[in-house]
Amino acid sequence: MTKKRSIWIAIFIAVSLLLSACGEKSQEDVVEELQENLEELSGYKASAQMKMNTGQEEQKYNIDVWHKKEDFYRVALSSDESENGSQIILKNKEGVFVLTPELNKSFKFQSEWPENSSQPYLFQSLVNDILSDEELVFSTTESEYVFQTKTNYQSNNSLPLQEIYIDKGSYTPVLVKVLDNDKNVAVEVSFSKFEVDPSFGENDFEIEKNMETAALDDEDVPASGDVSDDTFAVLVPNQTVGAELTDRIEEDIENGKRIISTYSGEKNFTLVQEKRDVVPTLSSPQEVNGDIVNLGHAVGALSETAVEWDYEGMNFYLASDQLTREELIEVAQSVVGTEVK
Repeated sequence: MTKKRSIWIAIFIAVSLLLSACGEKSQEDVVEELQENLEELSGYKASAQMKMNTGQEEQKYNIDVWHKKEDFYRVALSSDESENGSQIILKNKEGVFVLTPELNKSFKFQSEWPENSSQPYLFQSLVNDILSDEELVFSTTESEYVFQTKTNYQSNNSLPLQEIYIDKGSYTPVLVKVLDNDKNVAVEVSFSKFEVDPSFGENDFEIEKNMETAALDDEDVPASGDVSDDTFAVLVPNQTVGAELTDRIEEDIENGKRIISTYSGEKNFTLVQEKRDVVPTLSSPQEVNGDIVNLGHAVGALSETAVEWDYEGMNFYLASDQLTREELIEVAQSVVGTEVK
């Protein structure tokens, strides 16, 4: 053994001992502890803010997550800028639902959510993405473990990577950055609260309880009855994939109004917007053939040729046999521009 090689070996051993003494853990140690912590959790409650930079302007939303082992979830999405109530993704023993309490409306999905796609605000989804990526990149800061992993957005290939920041002390998520193809931050989820093993009420994951509670949280939003307004805000997409508005039809419907906007170009699409003056009484959830998609400002139902969602007390339906699923999402996410009629 040469003297030079002996010196390098001695340095390597010294550095290894120093790191060990400082308590630095390896990637394998951290991943194993993350997995163990997740398996031992009976549930959690988390609060976070989500910022989306997928459109022309940054949008901010508040997210409250409840999870009870094994398979109960409640994700409430709301916005400080919106005067209307939240939407709720609910999973219980009956299935997967999207609730819009303001409209007394609910959708039921034949879906494997949340396992079928990455969810940047769900702890178990983040851990599963870490466990399934054999090429993940691991680093540390003074207070956090950082993982860069691949994402699994089946309906959106334009967000391939994410950075997951895990608190070194509690092994709970602190921050998630979802990156686009140019490695710009497109979505950022910042956790302000993460409570492990909380208690839950008997009906916390039931539809009727959540519809009633959400409506009561906003005193300006009635559970049913007259919701008429003097103005009708026609929302238009800021992103049209090169198409232009070529026709618009306004028609009266029972207890409300419908706007049908046609956009023509290299790829054509139709946007239908409805507002009803009277909220119907709560009925059975409407069965949906599609996937849950987070549009930022709303939670929608995505199929191969259409996406439907509720926002600001109105229903939207975007349809096209020419747009891809990614383009349907891109256009739907941008339907926030306003024309007042």
